[in-house]
Amino acid sequence: MISGRARLAICAWAATLMAACALLPLVDSATWIVQSALLLGVQSGVGAATRRIPLPRPVTVAAQVLVTLMLLTLFFAREHAIAGLIPGPEAFRFFAELLAQGGDDVNRFAIPAPLTDGIRLMLVGGVLVIGLLVDTLAVTFRSAAPAGLPLLALYSVAAGLSDNGIDWLWFLLAASGYLMLLLAEGRDRLSQWGRVFSGTARGPGQDQPGAVAPVRTGRRIGVLAVGIALVVPLGLPAMNGGLLDPAGSGIGSGGGGGGTISAVNPLVSLRDSLNVDEDRQVLSVRSEMADVSDLYLRIVSLDDFDGTTWKPSKRSITTVPDNRFPTPPGLGPDIVRTEVGTTISTADWYGQSWLPMPYPPSGVSIRGKWRYEPVGMTLVGDHGQDTRGLSYEVRSLDVRPTAEQLAAAPEPSPAMRREYTELPDSLPALVGRTARDVTAGADSAYDQAVKLQEYFTLNGGFEYDTQVDVGSGSEAIARFLRDKQGFCVHYSFAMASMARSLGIPARVAVGFAPGTPQADGTIAVGLRDAHAWPELYFEGIGWTRFEPTPTRGSAPPYTVPEAADSSVPDPARPSQAAPEESSAAPSQSESCSPERRRLDGCGSESPQVALDSGGDGPKWYALLLWALAGLALLALPLSPVLWRLRTRAVRLGGHGRSEADAAPYVLALWDELTDTAWDHGIPPDESLTPRGAAARIVRLGRLDQGAAASVHRVADAVEQILYAPRPRPVAGLADEVRRVTAGLREGASRRERLRATLAPRSVVRVVWAASARWADLRSRLLALRPTWRRPSRQQG
Repeated sequence: MISGRARLAICAWAATLMAACALLPLVDSATWIVQSALLLGVQSGVGAATRRIPLPRPVTVAAQVLVTLMLLTLFFAREHAIAGLIPGPEAFRFFAELLAQGGDDVNRFAIPAPLTDGIRLMLVGGVLVIGLLVDTLAVTFRSAAPAGLPLLALYSVAAGLSDNGIDWLWFLLAASGYLMLLLAEGRDRLSQWGRVFSGTARGPGQDQPGAVAPVRTGRRIGVLAVGIALVVPLGLPAMNGGLLDPAGSGIGSGGGGGGTISAVNPLVSLRDSLNVDEDRQVLSVRSEMADVSDLYLRIVSLDDFDGTTWKPSKRSITTVPDNRFPTPPGLGPDIVRTEVGTTISTADWYGQSWLPMPYPPSGVSIRGKWRYEPVGMTLVGDHGQDTRGLSYEVRSLDVRPTAEQLAAAPEPSPAMRREYTELPDSLPALVGRTARDVTAGADSAYDQAVKLQEYFTLNGGFEYDTQVDVGSGSEAIARFLRDKQGFCVHYSFAMASMARSLGIPARVAVGFAPGTPQADGTIAVGLRDAHAWPELYFEGIGWTRFEPTPTRGSAPPYTVPEAADSSVPDPARPSQAAPEESSAAPSQSESCSPERRRLDGCGSESPQVALDSGGDGPKWYALLLWALAGLALLALPLSPVLWRLRTRAVRLGGHGRSEADAAPYVLALWDELTDTAWDHGIPPDESLTPRGAAARIVRLGRLDQGAAASVHRVADAVEQILYAPRPRPVAGLADEVRRVTAGLREGASRRERLRATLAPRSVVRVVWAASARWADLRSRLLALRPTWRRPSRQQG
């Protein structure tokens, strides 16, 4: 029968796994949970074994820690460990690299993420650490109540990241596991009090021990508590859905017209999206626009700048307007505009809380739970709603202001200037000073904006690079302006900050640059099309897009005064520039169209951004075969050396401590001595006795007295093996052979020593052995031939 302590250990194991199930929606493979269950079972078994001995509690915990570390080493870093099991410095360095890779993968991939090695280590290792804490508290120290803290931490991590809308199931599993652990401990404690708390009177033959009634009551209380935790928050809208509300990002309860959206930073994975190895398609777009080079899909606008980063402000959200959206803020009636329709389909794996749309939208037809944020004119999912597998239609305005209209725009309202020109005191003075220097001589805010765009794309000497690390904090923008290397986030942040320093209202938009037109008329938008760009406000026109990032997207036509009246924008550059500078600017027709960007046609882009995902490069197995072939070519000339080293190690490493193995051991040492002499130019003579062969080696090898004595001692031991009825084991013969080897090397020339090391003559024994085996195999095959043929030949 299972003891109370063993039952408690099993419940601790089960409770940890049940809480770990909350992590299942985070990755697209569940194999890690099986591996975690296996390793966690071994960890719990070690604890149970050490407690049964029994060992002191600290020793029990130390044994579990040691076994856990060895298990992780065996499964994740055995190539870097001692004997594939014992972790050393290399293994710990590999663990650090793998954890860093896992952290990068967490930031790079959307949920559910692929189960990479780094993410697997984070999941399995985290479950083992939590399991060790639970087992230590609940079983080793017999205190199950505090064990709920690590279980709660495990569930909280999963609940904070999961957005699949069924978090109640994972909460139910985690709570049930913890409740089971508490009941197991209570039952174990009550059983130690005897039979005072039996549930019913026992008659003859009723010998069942335990506290049936208290345990049953505890179960009922636990079930009731879990039910209250699940049901009650659903009826409390003031709590935004309660503990289990999947919309934990700050979205309101989805009632009539209230709620807010919190300042969540959507730029966490933009850089990793640009650097993905495979440019996975995110959106498929079909638009009525004649020229799709200006079809930017905006997700959200960032208008709150704290000196470190840009993020969306906390805004009120309301229901999505049934018919037309309100007119965009600041857009006057004399600005040319055309309403166009765009149909967008999202990939099944792309889960985004904000809805990608052209700006400014005038109407949206979409299914699901969505809310409208009127200031940014964006749609955001409510109660776990996201963009996975959606197909929706957006009506938007294609606004075409002229350069003259922008230049003649009046001053914005004081409220607009107050909200959208605010800069933190921590912003370095270099930002404002550079903005004033760049825009010196500009006649209007529009001219200042164009000069800022030209500074980044044409004459500032900036380079587009997604791998550059400009740091973080208030000095990041100043460092970018000094180093002049970065990607779209740095360009948009810098231009928006510089525009605000000049009194121009500015914000940053995040979304997708124009994708690649397809043969069927659609536009494919991939991960590498993720983009950020600044939007500047002009009274009478509204929020207006600018493009400061070189080799990305297209420059708006209104930033080129000469092309203001053209119906087809010239996105090659914001203004006329010298031919030698034109290659640094984005060019839709010649420099960097979306098609050429996908085909690695933009020389200034980061190699990681332009990496071809079509699989035309060498496959992994081809690289592996080439690597193996290279190793084989390298090992071929070294094979005699390697064979000789191995043979010497085997012969000298034997043991001759008993009469049974004394003979092969001594004969192996004699073979090693004669082969070493052969390598140094003294070929063996099989006609000589061991004593005669020893004298010959001493004479031809010009050995000194000590080495000569060693040769004769080995020869005497060989003669005892061959001729004595009961040979006596001789100690120290391996040292004698080593002494002879040193003597032969001292007496040989440098050339002979090099020859003996790199091209040992005794390697010919391999050929002899192979020839002998072939002859033996051939004779065996001949012996197996059918015998019925022999009489037929005699009759013929």
